[in-house]
Amino acid sequence: MPFPGRARSALALATLALASLMPNAEPITAQSRATRDLVYEASITELQDGMRTGRWTSAQLVEAYLARIAAYDQRGPALNTIIRLNPGARREALALDAERRKGTVRGPLHGIPVLLKDNYDTFDLPTSAGSLALAGLQPPDDAFVVARLRAAGAVILGKTNMHELAAGITSISSLGGQTRNPYDPMRCPGGSSGGTGAAIAASFAAVGWGSDTCGSIRIPSAFNNLVGLRPTQGLVSRNGIVPLSHTQDIPGPLARSARDLAIALDVTVGYDAADTTTTVAMGRSPTAFTDSLAAFPMRGTRIAVLTNYMTGDIATDIRDTIRAVTVAMRHAGAEVMDVRIADFDSLMANTGVINYETNYDLQDYLRTIPGAPVLTARSILERGLFHEAMTGRIIAMDTTGTRDSEPYRRALAKQQVLRARLVALMDSLGVDAIAYPTSRRRPVLVGEPQPGSTCGLSAQSGLPSLSAPAGFTDDGLPVGIEFLGRPFADVRLVGLAYALEQLSTHRAAPSTTPALRAGRAPSPVSFTRTVQSGEVRGSVRFTFDALSNVLRYDVTVTGGRDAELQAMVLRRRGRGGIGSPVIQRLAGPGMRHASGSLPLTGQDRKALASGELLVALFTARGMREEAIPGVGVN
Repeated sequence: MPFPGRARSALALATLALASLMPNAEPITAQSRATRDLVYEASITELQDGMRTGRWTSAQLVEAYLARIAAYDQRGPALNTIIRLNPGARREALALDAERRKGTVRGPLHGIPVLLKDNYDTFDLPTSAGSLALAGLQPPDDAFVVARLRAAGAVILGKTNMHELAAGITSISSLGGQTRNPYDPMRCPGGSSGGTGAAIAASFAAVGWGSDTCGSIRIPSAFNNLVGLRPTQGLVSRNGIVPLSHTQDIPGPLARSARDLAIALDVTVGYDAADTTTTVAMGRSPTAFTDSLAAFPMRGTRIAVLTNYMTGDIATDIRDTIRAVTVAMRHAGAEVMDVRIADFDSLMANTGVINYETNYDLQDYLRTIPGAPVLTARSILERGLFHEAMTGRIIAMDTTGTRDSEPYRRALAKQQVLRARLVALMDSLGVDAIAYPTSRRRPVLVGEPQPGSTCGLSAQSGLPSLSAPAGFTDDGLPVGIEFLGRPFADVRLVGLAYALEQLSTHRAAPSTTPALRAGRAPSPVSFTRTVQSGEVRGSVRFTFDALSNVLRYDVTVTGGRDAELQAMVLRRRGRGGIGSPVIQRLAGPGMRHASGSLPLTGQDRKALASGELLVALFTARGMREEAIPGVGVN
């Protein structure tokens, strides 16, 4: 197996040399730090325009992102997305600001802070793939993608947590711990690039990079309301990325918009002599993605919805959300049809090769790092250098087989059959892409296994696929729609995501990481509601923490006899002829004092903001209730 070589980025070294001449970063003044959170939900284009017109500098952008990380990564919702920050980020930004003042702007990423998954090699930061087994591993050179980013003027802000060794989809690791979903911190952010996904959703950087072996870009994109592309195999170099499976691995960005994704792809897609698979990328336009964003209007697009993934154990609201998107596409002039592959299960069976390759690919990678430990799956198991959640995966890596076994060769052959069948299907239907939910199930609660993935269709066929925001579940969790295309239809897929954005805004920022106010996170909001029924008077003091989505309450009941009090409850106003359901019992029969907390779902959070939550007092005389006025927490 050819393994990527290494080349330190000369431009990166030059940038660090220039930065070292300017050790004292100019502090952001109180005036420049005004009440506005200048990076919150800001696009690359908006940030670049601000630097061009002198409204802010790259150094100020770095400070603004670091302020958000300080407010929300280990505090507030405690998303735990960052595994390590780059101590040189401020210096790098100052050097790039100096270049700009002299009239040099390298491109659209000049001065833009970005984040990298912890499996990307960086010559100035350790690369550990979230694992204690690799803690402190220091590559001598940048990964190909990282060198491209530095050459384009991007500021590497830090590295994000990931599912350990990229071998899972809930983003838990022995070195980084558990990353949480900013749309509901009790839930997982997807994986394995979950740290990147949650961080970009929370505006911790303009754009971030992950890697996809079986859904590791697309699932976090879906769960964090982002757009992410798994490129055609060979379009982007794997050079300098800790491998999980050299057959299925590929790096790529996750972004809040199709335009940001296109800018990121244009910088990092291309030929690398150290990765022979990238010969297919030779000769492509350096701005193909951004130049083609508007080249593919929705009218005239042909889409096939794969119904194999629209039945069975799919969550009803996810299925309905995907259908609503395809209806909107049809109304905008697209031709949408259903298709079912009769032998789908047998076609997909035994096409994955990850467990055959990881053990050996990891050893090949470590041999290229001076001073790296000698590791095997067996030694990681024996030394306990893994998170408990990884036990089954590492055992499988140790026992499944080798890269020189007959089952492995059969799996590789089946991948080619799968690829050919999918391309033939698209050709026979004359469609631009096949659509289906990125995940058939919502993000699970932390600690639970994540079902519902559809990742293998792209990863095991080598075909490109893109996840785009489709809407939200009934309880306010993001839903992604995935589009699978022909080989090298990557530009077309990004154009499709852009066209989808023009139809409707499916992106909404997570509520737990709102804009900072004068550099600070919003404080909890307290309010009291009192309800009286006859002689019985119930008073509830609420405190709502927008950063954790938790509503705390303290109940005091006075007057009347204990026997008169039946309950105090919190209700959500009913709709469509259905009465207002109880979402929390606050106090029960005869209880004069009570306290507790209620984590609000997205649906209940919205009801709180819109004045649709009610405090009701039930007594022997009947029921009385009072609405809670809309609580503006953002």
